[in-house]
Amino acid sequence: GDKAFAQFLTDEIKEEKKIQKHKSLPKVSGGWELEVHGTEAKLVRKIAGEKITVTFNINNSIPPSAEDDPHEEQKPDEQEPELTSTPNFVVEVIKDDTKQTLVLDCHYPEDEIGHEGEEESDIFTIREVSFQPTGESDWKDTNYTLNTDSLDWALYDHLMDFLADRGVDNTFADELIELSTALEHQEYIKFLEDLKSFVKCQ
Repeated sequence: GDKAFAQFLTDEIKEEKKIQKHKSLPKVSGGWELEVHGTEAKLVRKIAGEKITVTFNINNSIPPSAEDDPHEEQKPDEQEPELTSTPNFVVEVIKDDTKQTLVLDCHYPEDEIGHEGEEESDIFTIREVSFQPTGESDWKDTNYTLNTDSLDWALYDHLMDFLADRGVDNTFADELIELSTALEHQEYIKFLEDLKSFVKCQ
């Protein structure tokens, strides 16, 4: 059984490498520095007196595909739909002269439908906003967190503009999807390779 499993994994890895779009991770334009630790990625950018970091994790970032109907036979010549990774991402804005960090929790909405009337619809939304003490890894639940569901739309627009001025806009969000998808795929191939060595290990 293990032999067949290992063989299956070998073929699977070959296939996945064939469809791998990026041999190295795509860059995000606008002078962002990328750091990757396993499944977590961090983009850092410094502008006049501020440091902006965007953190995301590729785990569970691929939305479940709607057309996965087990009863439908896949036609042999049909390509599998391309998987896209749309992780939640957290933007932190740190100003040099304050002890506080503004934290914005952003998401890609699951359904893009419903925005058809608007010309310029944003591809990501801000879910929550809070202040956290700069440099502390543990965020406090006691800090007020603003949920944007019930927010004055003008304030919300200003927050989106605030992010856009710091390079977090639709172009950035698109490139983040590219990067995340490439990273996810790279990690997936690595996982298959680890699984193969694990299965082969006597």
